[in-house]
Amino acid sequence: MVVGYISRKKGFLNKQVNRSLSELLINVTLPFMIISSFNFNFSRDMLNIGVRLFLTSIIIHCVLFVLGRFIYKKFEEDEVKVLWFITVFSNCGFMGYPVVESIYGKIGMFYAALFNIPFNVLMWTAGVFIFSGRGDKNSLKKALLNPGIVSVLIGLMIFIFSIKLPLPIIKTLELVGSMTTPLSMIIIGSTLADAKVKSIFEGYSVYVGTVVRLILIPLVVLFILKGVGVKEFYLSIPVIITSMPAAANTVIMAEKYGGNSEYASKVVFLSTIISVITIPLILMLL
Repeated sequence: MVVGYISRKKGFLNKQVNRSLSELLINVTLPFMIISSFNFNFSRDMLNIGVRLFLTSIIIHCVLFVLGRFIYKKFEEDEVKVLWFITVFSNCGFMGYPVVESIYGKIGMFYAALFNIPFNVLMWTAGVFIFSGRGDKNSLKKALLNPGIVSVLIGLMIFIFSIKLPLPIIKTLELVGSMTTPLSMIIIGSTLADAKVKSIFEGYSVYVGTVVRLILIPLVVLFILKGVGVKEFYLSIPVIITSMPAAANTVIMAEKYGGNSEYASKVVFLSTIISVITIPLILMLL
């Protein structure tokens, strides 16, 4: 992140370059990383863990969707929509995957990809509803065809049928996919360099949303899962993903569906900055 921040301040990066790098990450490097993480011989145990994580993710996202509708009632309506959205959707793509991959490697990515399937679908269905108050057929189509879902489906076929990819293809997937973590950190650092520091820290509601997103949600998930005796990947993947800051797409969704994009930017910036401190603390509790 420091490299991205300095590069932006020096003028090596700008908004257009950031946008292009983000498109590269979302459409190329991250899908390659996900597909390569499924390059295992079929294992019923791994599939069972993945399915349980998928179901856990559905429950978590649905509960957060309901809670997010009510816990911010005292704030302005345009702020409520943004806070509701970030309560449901964390930055699992730009930060969640890299963190999981750095800790658990390919097998962690395998489970995180399955855990994040509901996120990819709900982002363009429930997420649209949060800002616009209605559904959108085009958004549903976009949800089902987005690179995150397509790459998981391809990966599942490789895993379930134990397809042996040629070595050059495997190496290409791994090499390009390995760019995801450094690229995402550079993009985040460059984006933070744009922030008007003074304005970010203004407003009580921004802090409330940030505390809920970075501290309350992962802690509640952690204690509930521990309370029911959940261990290992069943515990670590949900906690890590829910401990990430506000989804980077919050600003894009707000702009597209009539939300307050300026306020969304503040929440994303603040939660991302503070997550540098909170994520390691949450990980220590695992």
